[in-house]
Amino acid sequence: MTESQSRNLPPVPPAPPAPPAPPAPPAPPMVTSVTQRNTTQLLQIPAERRANSPTNNAPPPPGATQRPVAPPPMSNTPATPPKPSGLTLSQLIHEAFEQGFSDVHVGIGEIPRFRNKGEIQTTNYPEVDKATFINWLREIMTDAEIQRFQDNLEFDGATQYEFARIRINVFDSLRGYAMVLRLIPLKILSMDQLRLPPVFRDICHYHKGLILVTGPTGSGKSTTMAAMVDYINREMPKHIITIEDPIEFVHQSRKSLVKQREVGMHTRKFDNALKAALREDPDLILVGEMRDKETVNTALKAAQTGHLVMGTLHTNSAVKTIERILNLYSGDEQDAMRVAISESLVAVIAQGLCRTTDGKRAAFHDILINTEAVKEWIKDGKYDEITELMKQASFDGMITMNQSLFNLYQEGRITEETAIEMSPTSNEMQQFLRGRV
Repeated sequence: MTESQSRNLPPVPPAPPAPPAPPAPPAPPMVTSVTQRNTTQLLQIPAERRANSPTNNAPPPPGATQRPVAPPPMSNTPATPPKPSGLTLSQLIHEAFEQGFSDVHVGIGEIPRFRNKGEIQTTNYPEVDKATFINWLREIMTDAEIQRFQDNLEFDGATQYEFARIRINVFDSLRGYAMVLRLIPLKILSMDQLRLPPVFRDICHYHKGLILVTGPTGSGKSTTMAAMVDYINREMPKHIITIEDPIEFVHQSRKSLVKQREVGMHTRKFDNALKAALREDPDLILVGEMRDKETVNTALKAAQTGHLVMGTLHTNSAVKTIERILNLYSGDEQDAMRVAISESLVAVIAQGLCRTTDGKRAAFHDILINTEAVKEWIKDGKYDEITELMKQASFDGMITMNQSLFNLYQEGRITEETAIEMSPTSNEMQQFLRGRV
């Protein structure tokens, strides 16, 4: 194309202006700790959740619709375990001991609690997490014991501090693992300090027979039996064997020789240890709990062959204790067992604890002594007559719970309301208080 031709062409129109760019999203405020805080939060989030965290993904373009994100696939990578709190189990136990509490209750997802004079008392500590609870188990249990608990989901044991012995029970529950610790004093209180009736000393001087100490859990059975064993240990040259689950009060040999065995540690079963004890030249055998028919059979055999046997049952009265033992046997066996019990029994002591006016606790008792009249009524199954005799035979050392509670009331140690509340037959207790009995 020549220069003259190019001059005759129409002019080229100018290009249209470019559309304005969309405004940029506003910058986040400048806070120096944002990065640090996000980093800390990420470290606490499991890896599979961290990958989908908004801090790792670019924000959606303006105007775009945000769709729900599908949950990530399950990963085999374990999450970072939470850090345990700084509170130790030793601190809780020390606090309970200093305040005179009897039990410590702890569990995952629960606030630690104490038992104070029979009542549960809440603390101001935070809820217990799993990491803290596992650390507490390691404070008082060996790896083998923790493994045994995880296999069985239950564990009974004991440990000892300088100031107290601790009975341990660990178990699983709906909210997670939990534990109850019973504080047992290292010093065994004497019968005088416990203000037990004088008949307790008379019972300790028997050379053979069966002594039963009964009551619900937490009624002081172990404390009473420890005082009786301690009295024998200090006053008589005997060989004492205890079979317990676990060992609670620890006795040092004094005038007597004391050997203590724990079920699960020193023997497999109560019955096995009791049978073996018959060949170990004992004078007194203490059985922590007579749980089944086999143990009762062996205890009666030991009592009939010249040994003094002490055991516990969970019954609320002396007469009901005899019925509970007989109910372990079939109808065909009960006649023979009534004869065996009547010939072997020394005494049944049913015990309870009540709160006193000075904020402490006192024991009240139902005491049955196996006199000649009682023996005949046991053989004949006349339990109502036995109960009536107990109300009238105070010269033999017998007493009913209502009489024991009424004595505490007359001494000013308990209130009228407490006497009625703790009475097994409140109508009769009210008659006592009104002077009608």
